[in-house]
Amino acid sequence: MRAKRFGQIWPNVVALLLSVVFVFPVYWMLASSFKERGDILTKDPVFFFVPTLENYSRAMGVDLFWTYAFNSLVVTLGAVGLALLVALAAGFALARMQFRGRRAMVLVVMMAQMAPWEVLIIVMYLNARDLEMLNSIFTLMLIYFVMALPFTIWTLRGFIAAVPKELEEAAMIDGCTRTQAFFRVIFPLLAPGLMATSIFGFIMAWNEFAMVLVLNKSPEASTLPLWLASFQTQFGNDWGATMAASTLVTLPVLILFLILQRRVTGGMSAGAVKG
Repeated sequence: MRAKRFGQIWPNVVALLLSVVFVFPVYWMLASSFKERGDILTKDPVFFFVPTLENYSRAMGVDLFWTYAFNSLVVTLGAVGLALLVALAAGFALARMQFRGRRAMVLVVMMAQMAPWEVLIIVMYLNARDLEMLNSIFTLMLIYFVMALPFTIWTLRGFIAAVPKELEEAAMIDGCTRTQAFFRVIFPLLAPGLMATSIFGFIMAWNEFAMVLVLNKSPEASTLPLWLASFQTQFGNDWGATMAASTLVTLPVLILFLILQRRVTGGMSAGAVKG
């Protein structure tokens, strides 16, 4: 009896300990963002303190903060939207249509997903320079769109292939065109895939640092990760404001995940009922 109870408890204990390990740095960043400078730089960790919003005031008061935030939002939403639009069409073609070169195309998508994009930074810089597209948020949007596309195609292809063909054929027998059958039958069942790929694309584009560092030298065309990396004052690092800035950069991703995570897990059953 004890062995059985221990077997039921120890996985939960291990999961709890791992959660603490992963969550603690986030907690410390958030807590430090509300601490006074003396509480942050003290030798002994301070867990109880009087919170202050001074760090957030200094972080948000830095020149061009709102420009960086606007650029990040535009680039991220544009890249994710383009990736979903193109991947829906490509995923449907790979899952439903038979054409010459289909398997080769699937292999290319897999290889593009596995390839490290960092090896292409120099090539992308040279192409952007030759096309006079440096220092442009539109260039970043296109690059992030291409980076997110293979994963989005692969994921949506799997969700579309999982939808029984009989549902689509029944809709076409009832008078729907293939396009109407897709949007009325298949599209409502793709909620889990759309949410999962949206979260992936958003995190990738929102946090990406290397591309913007190489391609954009103008502050007016940069994004929040680059602003965060250069967050220094003439007296050195302002750790309180840096922690506040890190929290501000993290919040949109965290909020998006909290909003969509229930739909990711429950979207398949909800979509099946609606279909």
